Amino acid sequence: MRTAVNGPDKAPRAYDASGRRARAAESRRAVLACARSLFFAPGFASTTVAEIARAAGVSAEFVYKNFGSKAGLVRAIWDQSLLGSGGVPAEQRSDAAQAEATDPGALMEQFGRFVAEISPIGSPVALLIRDAAASGDADMAALQQEVDAARYERMLHNARRVIARGLLRPGLSEAEAADVFFMTTSAELYETLVLKRGWTPEHFGRFVAATLKANLL
Repeated sequence: MRTAVNGPDKAPRAYDASGRRARAAESRRAVLACARSLFFAPGFASTTVAEIARAAGVSAEFVYKNFGSKAGLVRAIWDQSLLGSGGVPAEQRSDAAQAEATDPGALMEQFGRFVAEISPIGSPVALLIRDAAASGDADMAALQQEVDAARYERMLHNARRVIARGLLRPGLSEAEAADVFFMTTSAELYETLVLKRGWTPEHFGRFVAATLKANLL
């Protein structure tokens, strides 16, 4: 007589999907890493989803299922860049700095350090989106509008928080403060000073801090 594998009184072993989820997450990270590399060289327009899938060791179906399209891949790379290089997401660290700050100048210096951290990761992606949109890619043009709108809303969020805490000069409007934040975090400013003029990210961050102090405090 054959004995049941789990024994007569044992319930069937539950299926543990954690391993499968971990492998899928690792595959998504590999896809984004390969997409980022290929989009910058040889370039966004000439790179296909099939090439990205092959480089990442997954199927094209996996890429489409998880990211939807090439524009979806760029959007995911952009979102990933906003986390920064620290263990805690940069926006979370920024909110904490704004909540805890008592010295406005020190807060602007902290903002400058955040920009120095994030810009080398995020600005090349923003410039890729801009250039692809300018080439006539409708999906990337829509993504550029979405990214710009989201970035402005984040800068408006920052402006409202620091004004509410009385950290900026009296009479400064939320809109003007948001515009200053928006300008100093732009990929175009990073492109001009770092990519074209050869500034280091640290020098760039100090310039951003000085610009924020001069215009907001």
